[in-house]
Amino acid sequence: MTHDFDPLAPETFDSPNADYARLRAQCPVAHSDAWGGFWALMKHDDVSAAAVDWQTFITSQQNVVPKVAFTGRRPPLHLDPPEHTPYRRAIAPLLTERKVAKLEPVVRRICRDLLGQMVAKGGGDVVADYSAHMPIAVFANWMNLTPDAVAELTRVGQRYNIAVQSNDVDATKESSLLLYDMARGIVADRKAAPLPVDEDVTSALLATRVDGEPLPEEMIVGTIRQVLVVGIIAPSVMIGSIAVHLGRDRALQAQLRADPSLVPAAVEEFLRLYTPYRGFARTAVTDVTIRGRTIPAGEPIALVYASANRDEDVFECPHEFRMGRPNMKESLAFGRGTHSCVGAALATLELNVAVEELLAAAPGFTLAAEPKPTRFPEIGALSVPVAFERAGEGAA
Repeated sequence: MTHDFDPLAPETFDSPNADYARLRAQCPVAHSDAWGGFWALMKHDDVSAAAVDWQTFITSQQNVVPKVAFTGRRPPLHLDPPEHTPYRRAIAPLLTERKVAKLEPVVRRICRDLLGQMVAKGGGDVVADYSAHMPIAVFANWMNLTPDAVAELTRVGQRYNIAVQSNDVDATKESSLLLYDMARGIVADRKAAPLPVDEDVTSALLATRVDGEPLPEEMIVGTIRQVLVVGIIAPSVMIGSIAVHLGRDRALQAQLRADPSLVPAAVEEFLRLYTPYRGFARTAVTDVTIRGRTIPAGEPIALVYASANRDEDVFECPHEFRMGRPNMKESLAFGRGTHSCVGAALATLELNVAVEELLAAAPGFTLAAEPKPTRFPEIGALSVPVAFERAGEGAA
């Protein structure tokens, strides 16, 4: 089998996107021998088509490259329609724009508290000290967790995040099992004392009925476990990548600081430019031929959203940051089809507030060292050391 690229090769923050540009031009349907072998779709049209065609490209066999699901099935991401639908229907009403807007004061307070500690020290790591903490605390509030559970989720969630990004298999398994234990505890608490289904995701899942029967409890546990993880990792990586860009582009930093109303448009473009996923996977149920290459049935296929969102055939000068692109509806930052991100509104709120508060925390900031990159399946920044300026210390 042809080995078109090596996802295990050493990377910098910028090198994966350079390699993906090469693959889009020369080998848009690529194969790698890593992790037992997998295919990767690099072009926007191919990624979008596969994401929408859930009958041909299923997610229930393998949902991410590399395969990191060691225990159990975790709806809705590990299921295909119609099996996945009841879980998504239970979650979605709790993640509408109207619902998550109520969390804005919570998100802002968390961001200010974390940044205040960093500014007092003159700097720190945007990921380790800021973005790794904030989404966990926000999710804990959204899930109505007790203070003790919040502290435990913060501790275990960070361990899991670091383990996955460092490709530490043993630590990933260990922390994953701890997250399962947390999920079981949350389910047990809600069974004993349910909360209103329009205010609590666990209670909503427990109340769901399919043909008069409740959802299997272990699948509810898997859903809570999935929600915990997805809501932790992607925002953490994404905020790190935004901080890298702003640290390099002082003019943009100053522009957004002077006019915070531009932040939502900037975040939309950041999401396209630094889409944090490259490893969400599908498996074709039959042989499929894409751009002249035949992918045998049963082999994992990575939908490389990060590459698709820099496709030159869709986005003009795709490696440039341009607010207000006319075709932003083509962005695949939150996926497409039945498995598009159900938490997109919450993620957008977190990113908007996180960027606003990062800019407001000091007159300016610079990169204190080169960012450390993540590895498959995410793409972006795992560590972003910054130094904050004090008033009067240089240009904002």
